[in-house]
Amino acid sequence: MYDAAPLEVEMKRASLTLAAALAAGSLSAQSPAPPTVTVLRAARLFDGRGDTLVRDAVVIVDGDRIRAVGARLEVPAGATVIDLGEATLLPGFIDDHTHLTGESSDNWFMGTVQGLRRTVPEQAIRATEYARRTLQAGFTTVRNVGADDFVDVALRNAIAEGVVPGPRMLVSVHALGARGGHCDQTGWPYLLFGRESGASDGIASGPDGFRDAVRFQVKYGADLIKVCATGGVLSLADEVDTPQITQEEMNAIVDEAHRLRKKAAAHAHGAEGAKVAIRAGIDSIEHGSFLDDEALRMMKERGTYLVPTLLAAEYVTGRVVPRNYPPEIAAKARAAAEARSAVFRKAVQMGLKIGFGTDSAVSPHGVNAKEFALLVEHGMTPAAALRTATSVDADLLGLEKKIGTLEAGKQADIVAVPGDPFTDIRATENVRFVMKGGRVFRNDEAKR
Repeated sequence: MYDAAPLEVEMKRASLTLAAALAAGSLSAQSPAPPTVTVLRAARLFDGRGDTLVRDAVVIVDGDRIRAVGARLEVPAGATVIDLGEATLLPGFIDDHTHLTGESSDNWFMGTVQGLRRTVPEQAIRATEYARRTLQAGFTTVRNVGADDFVDVALRNAIAEGVVPGPRMLVSVHALGARGGHCDQTGWPYLLFGRESGASDGIASGPDGFRDAVRFQVKYGADLIKVCATGGVLSLADEVDTPQITQEEMNAIVDEAHRLRKKAAAHAHGAEGAKVAIRAGIDSIEHGSFLDDEALRMMKERGTYLVPTLLAAEYVTGRVVPRNYPPEIAAKARAAAEARSAVFRKAVQMGLKIGFGTDSAVSPHGVNAKEFALLVEHGMTPAAALRTATSVDADLLGLEKKIGTLEAGKQADIVAVPGDPFTDIRATENVRFVMKGGRVFRNDEAKR
């Protein structure tokens, strides 16, 4: 004899079968929604690669991708047309040195960078506003190189899921550093924090310790690894140019990052600490204020990127707004700012790969485009400066197949600025239109 299944089980099976059949029938009866086609028109276009502008520009966007780019292209039937008039279309900008989870103030003692005045939930809420500002300024992708309490991971995920507006984010979670170094909490009494920092904060010692720290960041969501190879400006207990990671430790950090298919970036003001990172195969040197000729030659030979963060120096020295710093920090800020201009000009002359990064948080979020004018003032052509934040940064981030240029098949990350940025690079500071992944997040023309 066969055991009969309970009646309720058979009824549930029948109900599920009926529901599945009805769903299948309903789906088969529905025709797929046609993709949304949007056509952007403007007086000119910069594709992210060349040295010239396309006149009478047209970009055809199909869903979240670019279908075609060119001059006076025919508009597909039924497409939505957005005419931006005398504007210039460009690829969505990329900033590969940001800290979207905080923002400094004009008073170091009361600032939020140290994370002493605001709770983690409040920092997270404010981070969504910083992300919104950054996107509205035309930056559709950023690399976030250091944050606490996994706020960067949460922000990245919320943006990716459409919960809050913001740029596409690659995050490093905690920046790695030596005990007592720039990426450690220094200058504060031990009892203020209640515990000593460790691997869970990115602080380690020895090659094995740093390998474990890399794995910890990746375990909890890191897209890349950031390490503080030298002292820094806004930390009390170190000199700005001193090396802080041994060669063996740096070798382990970069090897482990690359083994896990993650890029690695090194905060490095000083030449000796930068050389340690360059020898290890680091992908980029951030800041580079005191790089010497040997370090620059090493970078040129190895194809190491320099991310100069010129805008940060404008703020830490009080050139934009007054800053109230302890004397030790003020002195470091002046020294780094005085050295960085000559170093950067030499890097441009030598043809190093220059990426675009602002160190936003030191500067207010949303003013990232001010970096363009500084790049031009220090020897780059407007086209070269624009490439840093488009095709060059895309290459540095390993996203060159997806973003960074206006060409068929790429993500529809597109911004528009008034006039001609080749004539006035500061036009980039007045973004009027922002599209990320085919979705319009800003269109000032529609408000007129």
